[in-house]
Amino acid sequence: MAEHTPRSLIVTLYGAYGRRPGDAPLAVSELIRLLHAVGVDAPSVRSSVSRLKRRGLLVPARTADGAAGYALSPDARQLLDDGDRRIYRRPPPRPGDGWVLAVFSVPEAERNKRHLLRSRLGRLGFGTAAPGVWIAPAGLYEETRHTLERLELAPYVDLFRGDHLGFAATGEAVARWWDLEAIARLHLDFLAQQEPVLRSWEARRDAVPDPEEAYRDYLRALDSWRQLPYADPGLPEELLPKDWPGGRSAEVFGLLHARLRDAGALFAAGSG
Repeated sequence: MAEHTPRSLIVTLYGAYGRRPGDAPLAVSELIRLLHAVGVDAPSVRSSVSRLKRRGLLVPARTADGAAGYALSPDARQLLDDGDRRIYRRPPPRPGDGWVLAVFSVPEAERNKRHLLRSRLGRLGFGTAAPGVWIAPAGLYEETRHTLERLELAPYVDLFRGDHLGFAATGEAVARWWDLEAIARLHLDFLAQQEPVLRSWEARRDAVPDPEEAYRDYLRALDSWRQLPYADPGLPEELLPKDWPGGRSAEVFGLLHARLRDAGALFAAGSG
């Protein structure tokens, strides 16, 4: 699993604690304080914020007291709202939910968009059924549509919903469409990192976690976890190998979220 990068941690911070009433921005000084708590220095915060600004995810804004800060762009807010459904509330897939297919054709003169399409569909969790034909559980349709519209890629793609009718068994086909071994390793890496953190908190007797410590452990756990629901699209259990580690990694994150998120919010708000 990738190391925590300053840019990723900033996105994670905004997702966890940065969507404030009225789209109020986070002051630059607050960003520096909150990222310092997870080991990111001020120059790295500033350079990463600049890159996120160039990508159109953060916009400069003044806080209520006039301090320089950054707010989420509308595209970034949609991105985070879509992410919430995956990261926190993704319902387990049910047999018969079906699939969403993305079929695309990009003119040779715009082959850079072909690469972007493949990259984005992969990051959304799509598997490859055939050249130019990508597949994912049907529950990813709305987020896929939002992503393709935001990136102005919708004109090159047709989306379909349907069932797999053979000829190979669906479980066999799924093993071709996705690299299940690689996805399982991501879950195992997450468990290797975060199960000891969970055990440590469960062994403690303090009823209310220390806000800064809770914030630090929660932000790092969320930064690691939020990648997994994109690599793992949430395939039905009956199509996965036995002893699939995804259920346990989701359970570990859920327990850390329940224990640490609200305590960490006190530190994020400056009252911890």
